[in-house]
Amino acid sequence: MKIKFNKLKKKEIRTKILDKRKNFNKRKNEIKFKKIFNILLKEKFFNKKIGGYFPINCEIDDLNLLKQFEQKGYLICLPVIRKNHQMYFSKWSYGDPLKINDLGIPEPVVKKKVLPDIFLVPMVAFDFKRNRLGYGGGYYDTFIKKINKIKKNIKIGLAFSIQRIKKIPMSKHDQSLDYVVTDKYIL
Repeated sequence: MKIKFNKLKKKEIRTKILDKRKNFNKRKNEIKFKKIFNILLKEKFFNKKIGGYFPINCEIDDLNLLKQFEQKGYLICLPVIRKNHQMYFSKWSYGDPLKINDLGIPEPVVKKKVLPDIFLVPMVAFDFKRNRLGYGGGYYDTFIKKINKIKKNIKIGLAFSIQRIKKIPMSKHDQSLDYVVTDKYIL
């Protein structure tokens, strides 16, 4: 069944896409390392700091990507959620302990702030203009807006191709991505 998203509001899109993603065949819910690494080579981002996320709700699993980046000498970090829709990234090494935050998401136990150069960003939906729809908390939009003023960075959204819709309804605080990498293509 084809779902028409162009007239839906963000909340309705989230509900429909999350349900669609949950029922999608997720046997291969990882993105190949080479896809991401080739983007970094193209952009000339070497030996930098890369921020990932701990996958929840059937998101693309980036933990193996983070492990491979760490093996190549990248410093890896995960988000730490704060109050008032704030977050920061904390250094994390594959296998370091994590604790469950108030939103039910694992985050580093040891809090050592890092400003990543590269972000692997989870999402609920995206469009061909690389606009992203998240869960509605504004954590990534707020952080991306802040870091864009501080330093050059690359924001790479990870999603299944089935999460693409025709147009994401954008608000003034929403931040778009530099790339979207899916199981089938790169935007």
